[in-house]
Amino acid sequence: MDITSIGIVGAGQMGNGIAHVCALAGYDVTLTDVNSDALEEAVKIIGTNLDRQVSREKIAQNDRDAAMQRIRTTSALIDLGPSDLIIEAATEREDVKHAIFAELLPALKPETILTSNTSSISITRLASRTDRPEKFMGFHFMNPVPVMQLVELIRGIATDEPTYDACRSVVDRLEKTAATAEDFPAFIVNRILMPMINEAVYTLYEGVGTVTSIDTSLKLGANHPMGPLELADFIGLDTCLAIMNVLHDGLADTKYRPCPLLTKYVEAGWLGRKTQRGFYDYRGEGDPVPTR
Repeated sequence: MDITSIGIVGAGQMGNGIAHVCALAGYDVTLTDVNSDALEEAVKIIGTNLDRQVSREKIAQNDRDAAMQRIRTTSALIDLGPSDLIIEAATEREDVKHAIFAELLPALKPETILTSNTSSISITRLASRTDRPEKFMGFHFMNPVPVMQLVELIRGIATDEPTYDACRSVVDRLEKTAATAEDFPAFIVNRILMPMINEAVYTLYEGVGTVTSIDTSLKLGANHPMGPLELADFIGLDTCLAIMNVLHDGLADTKYRPCPLLTKYVEAGWLGRKTQRGFYDYRGEGDPVPTR
């Protein structure tokens, strides 16, 4: 299938990043969100990020302008109906994703491919509730999308080869690298990354180290660009907890038990950078201050 238009559900950090790279690659993009303010903010963020690429001479000004002209926004989910490919990038809650696909289905063309940017939820289970499980797969971008080179492509049990090939072609056109993952909880990246973050929280919870010493140890001792607690704040502690719960429930192994301290932070609404507090407090003007 020749994909020329892409519909993106969700205008948050992932959604606006996906819209950015797809429009820059020449696709006509329709971005939707239930929150009209989020759509307006997404367009501003995309423009700012494209301007940054121009200033760094990564793209030309005319490419930036053309990309912005390819993006349109709408609050009506059914307006994505004519799209060749749908990328769902809504919140990491399975019930929300099922509701989105249920509303979309009557408006779609028979040949439209459905994908989810989920970081951990079963692709097979999401696909089974649609009318096209063979044309459904996982399309998992890394954050921040314009910078990160990897895309995980996850086949559900029913995904057919033409659907995989079409999605692989999109990844190639975006000039990113595809990694094929099987449909098991959290796929590849988060299956490895989230338990490391969870173990870092346990290390903090048990008093083995402070926020600062844990992050410094991994940055300097393992050459990681960000410490695990800093990275958790960047990802969102609610997202980290959701993925750990998927791993724990899906694999029934106690090694994936979420740390109680991670749960406590999420209960407090301290979700990281997006709420200005997590393992660090970002509300001051200087460097973020550890909260524990």
